[in-house]
Amino acid sequence: MTETRVAVIAIMIENNVVVPDVQKLLSEYSRYIIGRMGIPYHKKNICIISVVLDAETDIINALTGKIGKLEHVNAKTVYSKI
Repeated sequence: MTETRVAVIAIMIENNVVVPDVQKLLSEYSRYIIGRMGIPYHKKNICIISVVLDAETDIINALTGKIGKLEHVNAKTVYSKI
């Protein structure tokens, strides 16, 4: 069995038109997602999503990269040390 890590992906969406694209990617990786939280911040017209995963590093990096390539989206990952 390959070793997995726990990570959190922080996602900032600056244009709601790409929300369905982000949702599609998260659905594709749903088997690795432990939990997620979405916060619409109407004052700044942005959406903030945090996604907690337990997966191989390559899988986490692939998802973060795909999300980060979307226009109007910024994504960063923090990994557990264990």
